[in-house]
Amino acid sequence: MGIGEVFKEFLGNLAVDNAQSISDRYGEITCALNKAFRDTESKTANTLQVGSYGRWTAIKGISDLDMLYIMPQGEWETYKDGGQAKLLSDAAAAIRTRYPKTDIGVDRLIVRIRYSNFHVEAQPVFKLADGSFRYPDTYQGGSWKITKPSEEISAMSEFDQQKNRNLRRLCRMARAWKNKHGVGIGGLLIDTLSHKFLQSTSEYDDKSYLYYDLMSRDFFQYLSQLPKQDYFMALGSGQRVKVKANFQKKASKAYDLCLKAIAAEGTDKQNDKWRAVFGRRFPAPAKIEKSALAESRFRDTEEFIENSFVVDIRNNISIDCEVTQDGFRPASLRDMLTKRVFLQPRKRLHFSISATDIPGQFGLFWKVLNRGPEAEKRDMIRGQIVADKGHRELVEHTSFKGDHVVECYAVQHGVVVATDRIHVPITSNSEDADG
Repeated sequence: MGIGEVFKEFLGNLAVDNAQSISDRYGEITCALNKAFRDTESKTANTLQVGSYGRWTAIKGISDLDMLYIMPQGEWETYKDGGQAKLLSDAAAAIRTRYPKTDIGVDRLIVRIRYSNFHVEAQPVFKLADGSFRYPDTYQGGSWKITKPSEEISAMSEFDQQKNRNLRRLCRMARAWKNKHGVGIGGLLIDTLSHKFLQSTSEYDDKSYLYYDLMSRDFFQYLSQLPKQDYFMALGSGQRVKVKANFQKKASKAYDLCLKAIAAEGTDKQNDKWRAVFGRRFPAPAKIEKSALAESRFRDTEEFIENSFVVDIRNNISIDCEVTQDGFRPASLRDMLTKRVFLQPRKRLHFSISATDIPGQFGLFWKVLNRGPEAEKRDMIRGQIVADKGHRELVEHTSFKGDHVVECYAVQHGVVVATDRIHVPITSNSEDADG
């Protein structure tokens, strides 16, 4: 299969597969709000789907959906003077009255409605003459702010057509990369950065799937070279889009992986190299997998988090490892890797969370994967996903040579919202994690 066909299949694998369920939920919420504020039961009037789903850049597994409910203009007098919290409370009550068994709560800016595998953030707004919307912010006593999602949606659609439909596809591929590598940046920032990249070049104005390998390479190089800053200006609206965490380092890694994947084009390793960039939604070489499985003498026990949870990365988490040995000072594994110091025998490895921006409580899961000929020879590749025991830490001891990996996954409401990994390189005569 040629590279163009492979990327086309990849984009197909990223398509949202529960659009009807999402549409039904949007309709239910709209109906409840229309009944309360207009005494009608329309499931489509006075609402606007926004966010990545509204811009048509969402991918399979989306768990954070956004909608605006356009309030009757006559209600402005009720809420304009310090009524921000009351507006959100009244909107939540309207939805709760209609659907009393649904998990509904109020946050600073929105009403959050939780379902089994995604949640909707509904924001009651007042439409202004220029097409923008005034929305409530309850922070520090309350204020009214302006949002311009219609301009962002229009700009996305128009620019996508100008760029031979490459913008939305690039946005979706970037989301797959984000989920694979734990890049905790928002959807609007991804779309804005994708827009900026295609705006910076005419190279792909008349190109399509056949050139997506090169477009991916150039996109990640572009991201890696962007200056580190607190915000970027959103496409269409020109509003500030906050940068929650720097993405340049992980983009640089993705660029290097793209170079390796392009160099492997036409070989047995081509698809696996692209999977290292974009994750398991990228097509796997089926014939090679069957052959490898038939010849293997070890049990393939590796598990994958997306088989157990929805993966929709929107936060950041970092793990580090304290390396200790009797008679020696403890050392940080990341510091050792930076200095290119490899592990030696008889080490105790204490993995823990070093930083996170996840609000509220979350569950934690760990994965230890042993890689290399020695792990296969001993039939000890491991790779099972196990729940944290409550201390947000993992203790391992080295056992054999190889380049091994420890990953962690933070889960909220059944969704993986952050992930991180750290390599554990073990030299000859040294030991790796075998728990």
